[in-house]
Amino acid sequence: MELIFSYGTLQLEAVQRATFGRLVPTEPDALLGYTLGRVTITDPAVIALSGHAEHHFARPTGRPEDLVEGVVLSVTEAELAAADDYEVDDYTRVSVELASGRTAWLYVDATVGSPG
Repeated sequence: MELIFSYGTLQLEAVQRATFGRLVPTEPDALLGYTLGRVTITDPAVIALSGHAEHHFARPTGRPEDLVEGVVLSVTEAELAAADDYEVDDYTRVSVELASGRTAWLYVDATVGSPG
């Protein structure tokens, strides 16, 4: 299984059903050294599904006291590819270590890029 850290719309039941075809098991976790910003989504399908044109994005700060709370989703490789399609070109996927010590995929603003 692949792990995705979600701080936003991938937690929504409608988004999970449309993206993965099911509700995905989740566990609480946190991302250290990040804060949340906002990005305007232009993809009409994503806006219709999520109900919002403004979405959050995780922004690396490098400060360990900064924290983003969210959940870890356990998905298959095919579901990870479906999440990539859902997240559109406004986001890019990077690997991060979570507060729990687990490694998970994280979608960040494509203009910010990889942490570090």
